[in-house]
Amino acid sequence: MAQISLTFPDGNARSYAAGITAAEVAADISTSLAKKAISATLDGQHWDLQWPIQADAAIALHTLKDEPQANELIRHDLAHVMARAVQELWPDTKVTIGPVIENGWYYDFDRAEPFTPEDLGVIEKKMKEIINKREAVRTEVWDRQRAIDFYTANDEPYKVELIDAIPGDEPLRMYWHGDWQDLCRGPHLQHTGQLPGDAFKLMSIAGAYWRGDSNRAMLQRIYGVAFTGKEKLKAHLTMLEEAAKRDHRKLGREMNLFHMQEEAPGMVFWHPNGWRVYTQLQDYMRRMQDSHGYVEVNTPQVVNRKLWEASGHWDNYQENMFIVEVDEEHAREKAVNALKPMNCPCHIQIFNQGLKSYRDLPLRMAEFGSCNRYEPSGAMHGIMRVRGFTQDDGHIFCTPDQVESETKEFVSFLAKVYKDLGFEKWRVKLSTRPEKRVGTEESWDQAEAALAAGIQAAGYDYEIQEGEGAFYGPKLEFVLTDAIGRDWQCGTLQIDPNLPERLDASYIGQDGDKHRPLMLHRATLGSFERFIGILIEEHAGKLPFWLAPRQVVVASITSDADDYVQEVVAQLQAVGVRAEADIRNEKINYKVREHSLGKVPVILAIGHREVEERTVSIRRLGEKQTRVDSLENVTKALKIEATAPDLL
Repeated sequence: MAQISLTFPDGNARSYAAGITAAEVAADISTSLAKKAISATLDGQHWDLQWPIQADAAIALHTLKDEPQANELIRHDLAHVMARAVQELWPDTKVTIGPVIENGWYYDFDRAEPFTPEDLGVIEKKMKEIINKREAVRTEVWDRQRAIDFYTANDEPYKVELIDAIPGDEPLRMYWHGDWQDLCRGPHLQHTGQLPGDAFKLMSIAGAYWRGDSNRAMLQRIYGVAFTGKEKLKAHLTMLEEAAKRDHRKLGREMNLFHMQEEAPGMVFWHPNGWRVYTQLQDYMRRMQDSHGYVEVNTPQVVNRKLWEASGHWDNYQENMFIVEVDEEHAREKAVNALKPMNCPCHIQIFNQGLKSYRDLPLRMAEFGSCNRYEPSGAMHGIMRVRGFTQDDGHIFCTPDQVESETKEFVSFLAKVYKDLGFEKWRVKLSTRPEKRVGTEESWDQAEAALAAGIQAAGYDYEIQEGEGAFYGPKLEFVLTDAIGRDWQCGTLQIDPNLPERLDASYIGQDGDKHRPLMLHRATLGSFERFIGILIEEHAGKLPFWLAPRQVVVASITSDADDYVQEVVAQLQAVGVRAEADIRNEKINYKVREHSLGKVPVILAIGHREVEERTVSIRRLGEKQTRVDSLENVTKALKIEATAPDLL
């Protein structure tokens, strides 16, 4: 029998008969490993313990301590166990697909009766019964006709349709969890008893069209989450509870910041409070960009299709564009335009006006550009993902040898902005050349090296994302980590030699000849809408004082204090503090609760004593204790707090 060589992570190799399984390899090493093993990695591929190994390979065996592999298997097996539980409880239910997703899984079912929230507890109980049986998980490869006959006989039409969509030369693998069977690529655990019965939870029920087609059947989707241990599950559920408290949509209502409605899907109606946050943030970014050498421009909202054709967006991005047709006077046919989905082609039009010299580079061009992109209704989420948004967009036109210094400059700029906005944790990802790309290997080497050197020169490390760059150039992604551990990809820096070529941008070099500039697409916040949503959730509505839409409420305790309340408000407003009076005939505790719900950072309460002593009683959001200080001291302190960090 043919022999194969398997090389282990420590560099040692062992010889085995071809066709040996990873389970047998684990048993050959030790009895305890055979019991603990859950899967293997074979030449980088996650490998089921039951699959035969036919050729030399590098192998690593995994146990439940190997978190990435363990989580994948636990979540995948639980999807099967959940589907089995559902069919045992309601035998007429048809099963479809159940993939692993972030933190868990879902499975789609076709059932006449709708699932209820109460059903989730019943299903969980049944799942735990199945887990406790510790039944073996086994697998076989079937030919296509056998699989079709099996699912036809068992009245599972969705599985038959899935098989029809699989390429004809691909083997069909079947898995059994006990007596329950599913079509699945695997891998899976060895038996149901390896599942942690106390570390999963069914979360919710939603509707989902079969294969995402609104013309097909509406199915019922059950979501679950799972981890390797109950403490990790508890931490995740706690995080979700905290996220619900911080939800920008909930806080947006409580703080009266914005709303959205059906008549303008994916568009934001900014209320005075919300627009105050927006304009404060925009003013801050404008000052920061001015101080870092950017020239601000503004470009049209509606642009003829000819420019989008020339830029390549018409062919590659049209499905995400809003098309505008206009009957031009005396024209033979309608003019076809589009609302701009991005600003870069228009910025090149400005660059192309007049002759540019190498002395003009780098040219840093910025725009608070309002863009419109079609997003499917199911993809939209509050103000985090919308159809109409404004970017803090910028494009740097430069020479290849300026990329490193411009990268360093931008990373330092971005770091200052993020720190001012309260984000101390963020990291950089460098996306390198994809398989399909344009340009020479030398140009890619130079571009990737320049970005890497620029990051390091700014004093930061980076992660590599192999093959994740655009077809025309590498890019940087800046990922924020918020207060509850969630990641948000916001800032970007992208090298683009392609668009200047397509739109014929050039400058005169030192040699007197024309050259193409490189274009660096850069954004710090991304879209204002999304970033404000992130800010709201990061700070749980308690925005930094200088950004808060309502900074101070001066509330009367008695009507005799009304005149002094107005005097205090006027004095604070005179030094730039956003202050307002509350002299309603309500108890002070009622006023404090109401304004605390609206996330007003500071409430100044004024009664008889404060009037006589010309003091104020100060209560800060989130604090139970109050303190008394002179109006003069409070005014000076709040004036400083109300000043944007770049102006201090």
